[in-house]
Amino acid sequence: MKKRSYARIHQSKECLSSLGEINYRSLFGGYSLTIDNVVFAMVSEGELYLRACEQSEVYFVKKAAESLVYNKRGRAIALNYYHVDEGLWCDREKLLQLSTDALFSARREKSRQKTQQRLKDLPNLTHSLEMMLWEAGIADVRALHAYGAKRSWIKLRNVNKALGVRVLLALEGAICGIHEAALPAATRRELVEWGHLYQRRHTR
Repeated sequence: MKKRSYARIHQSKECLSSLGEINYRSLFGGYSLTIDNVVFAMVSEGELYLRACEQSEVYFVKKAAESLVYNKRGRAIALNYYHVDEGLWCDREKLLQLSTDALFSARREKSRQKTQQRLKDLPNLTHSLEMMLWEAGIADVRALHAYGAKRSWIKLRNVNKALGVRVLLALEGAICGIHEAALPAATRRELVEWGHLYQRRHTR
């Protein structure tokens, strides 16, 4: 399978050379394709997948293109990349256009992310908790604020039921911008009582 993937990477570099110098590295059990450290495509099990973007969405949905699926701890997670079939490989002009769109969109998103605060940069939130939040569908600070501490905690418990009320307090502190130990006593008491009640109701 590695041989097929390396062959596909070589083919991609040849066909898309006009975009710039393409590099690759291991990612999600396959290989990411990058230009200037911006990921715009993936190669998995010998197949190329282009990063989805607004410009290419209509084309890939119309073609019913398959998404790249990553298996994590027995769970299938569909990634935001679309399969490049043989028909598209034969249409080099269209392939180049879609790849250009994917690269442009990825560059724009990366530039936007540089100005945004990451979840792990908030008080109380570690890298591992940030990863769990991503898995639960909470990918940025804005989403965390929109869901609030209680709903975010419930979503996290759907990923890991062992999480206790300490994480609930950590989320509230992160949203407020303070260490969880600095939460007002009334807020802590209300959250702890609510969290314990939720746990009792959902562990029967």
